[in-house]
Amino acid sequence: MEKVIVFTGNAHPRLAEDICKYIGVPLSNGEVLRFSDGETRVKIQDNVRGKDVFIIQPTSCPANEHLMELLVMIDAIKRSSAKRITAVLPYFGYARQDRKDQPRVPITAKLVANLLDRAGADRVLTIDLHAGQIQGFFDIPLDNLYAVKIFGQYFGDKGIKNLVIVSPDVGGIKMARAYAKKLGAGLAIVDKRRISDTQAEAMHIMGEVEGKNVIIVDDIIATAGSISEAVGALRKNGAKDIYVAATHPVLSGPAIERLAKINVKELVFTDTIPISKEKMLPMMTQLSVAPLLGEAIKRIRKEESISELFE
Repeated sequence: MEKVIVFTGNAHPRLAEDICKYIGVPLSNGEVLRFSDGETRVKIQDNVRGKDVFIIQPTSCPANEHLMELLVMIDAIKRSSAKRITAVLPYFGYARQDRKDQPRVPITAKLVANLLDRAGADRVLTIDLHAGQIQGFFDIPLDNLYAVKIFGQYFGDKGIKNLVIVSPDVGGIKMARAYAKKLGAGLAIVDKRRISDTQAEAMHIMGEVEGKNVIIVDDIIATAGSISEAVGALRKNGAKDIYVAATHPVLSGPAIERLAKINVKELVFTDTIPISKEKMLPMMTQLSVAPLLGEAIKRIRKEESISELFE
């Protein structure tokens, strides 16, 4: 690992430090500042010539600033003769704009993929893409890791009996099936109708949840509308203890207010996105993705297979 260099922007420096501890290399020195007019200013302090460089930067809120930081850092490092640049995006922003679901709208996930490629990234590493087809938007290798191992171990250690895994919508059934297999649990789906970008209405439950302990699994919780409706529907159908597990705690708009009101035993997230102290609720738990990303970085550097990390 002596030729590995790790940089980070301002999005999540604590996660970058945790990854560096796992792989046994220091976090390299790079300045990511702002000019007086708000333009991003980057200065790479360490020599990267011929090095294998990893940039840790989720494109979380403020998404545009963090994305621009990442692009400028890639350009600066590319122009400094790095051997290979891997953009590590624990959370890939704009992933929900992955198709034309209305007339005259962009496919912004494809645009971001193009920007990363043109900026000079040689590889992308991420966790739980919102839509699997986004991998095809890239002309460079992309490794999409899954948080199911992290959540599976956490809930497996709890030994929850009479367990059912619940997908909050039909689109998340593949993820829910993976959790059900991992935990040896039953499976159910909440059939919902989306009213707007911030509001969803749960219709009915497909599967048996009466008298069961349930874990609702999702990749992203943004405004928490879907989760709030799903919890209400599960309560009406006789579910007992309800847990929520989501990879990316976007927690925008009315999310914290909604989550504070729902009656769940625990809200479990990963730290792909930092949660500020102001947003932390008593029933929230945040699990680290540093070992997962750190192991992937080790394998990429050593040119070893990382396919077992996908399981």
